[in-house]
Amino acid sequence: MTPTSTYERIRTRAAEVCEERHLHPAEDPDAARRLIADLVKEHQTEAQAGRADSLKQPDQMVDRVWRALTEYGPLTGLFARHDVEEIFIEGDRVSYIEEGGRLVALNEPTTERENRQIVERLLEGTGRRLDVTSAIQQAHVLDGRARLTAVIEPVSLRLSATLRLYTASDETLGSLVRRGLWSPAAAGFLWCLAQVRGSVLFAGPTGAGKTTALGAFLRAVPRDQCVRVVEEVRELNMPLSLHSSFYEASGVALSGERRYTLRDLIKVCLAMRVDVLCVGEVRGAEAFELTRAVNAGGGFCCSIHSHSAQRALTSLVSAALLAAEQVPDQSLRAIFSESLDTVVYLDRHIARGGGSLRECREIVLVKPVTDGRSSWVIEPLFERQGGELRWTGLVPEADLVDRIEQILPSGVTLPMVLDGEWHPE
Repeated sequence: MTPTSTYERIRTRAAEVCEERHLHPAEDPDAARRLIADLVKEHQTEAQAGRADSLKQPDQMVDRVWRALTEYGPLTGLFARHDVEEIFIEGDRVSYIEEGGRLVALNEPTTERENRQIVERLLEGTGRRLDVTSAIQQAHVLDGRARLTAVIEPVSLRLSATLRLYTASDETLGSLVRRGLWSPAAAGFLWCLAQVRGSVLFAGPTGAGKTTALGAFLRAVPRDQCVRVVEEVRELNMPLSLHSSFYEASGVALSGERRYTLRDLIKVCLAMRVDVLCVGEVRGAEAFELTRAVNAGGGFCCSIHSHSAQRALTSLVSAALLAAEQVPDQSLRAIFSESLDTVVYLDRHIARGGGSLRECREIVLVKPVTDGRSSWVIEPLFERQGGELRWTGLVPEADLVDRIEQILPSGVTLPMVLDGEWHPE
């Protein structure tokens, strides 16, 4: 019998005895440790009789099984680290991405059964379950520190799960300047947009830092503004004012449907007083509801997967068309082009020495399209030049300039902000 199979047999038996005795290991860890120690002792007795392989370090086996029942087994140490960004579970294999983008395999052995039980324990208290009737599940876990996405049979041949750990939940526009995501001038401009209910689309590929940037932008919104945040699974974890709220869509059923979708949540928000509407990530038909949101006159911000600022706008219209509301794409393009102020495009690339580097590649102005054109008209406001995000010299439309300059200190103009001569403390 291999060490892994011995461990799995003792762990399974310990879990069964705990259930028989109505013992909850997390609530009574000392009793659980005594029980596990007895089971390990029994195993060693069997080994002396030649019916099992002797454990060279029985105390380590006790610790390992105890950690599996009271915490999260081999994943416990990963959850405690602050440099782990994402954890991948594929059957009995676990790997993770360290801060900087390096993929590492977990050196502690696991089994698929144990990993499945860890996932189910993570889901406890979320109101969501993972079984044949709900084979796809997403949830906010670890007291809001991570987003879990899990898939099991019959959708997947084996357990397949991803845990995205929120390592940058307290980031601000200023702190992201220090991390090199964007320049002080770009952060100053985004701060201005947050003050005047601007409309911003954060775009980029997976892992580019869209959610982090979106959260930093929301932190800059004045506390007297009503912010409504809607997400499929809550990722934006930040303090909001007393009259602001987070809304989360229902879990996914086996059919792939949700009882309450993002479209439903956006409709609810529009029936309430909202100054800034935020959609954590736009993927589908909920984009059509944003056309109603922009007509309501408030600000809005959201994120979307894309490989360029231009494609982000096209993706937004394509998503809106999924609503099948018989609205031509030219009309949608006209609505979004008139209401969107800017697109912030973020990217992730391999850095020297390995790992990955996240940075804002450009911030573009969206120009109104009212003549039925088939393409977007965008102008770069900030571009990467020589490794730095620099102002191109352009300025937004006069209406936006006027709105921003009304909230700036006396003597400060928007060009001064864009040139980096002034930025908020």
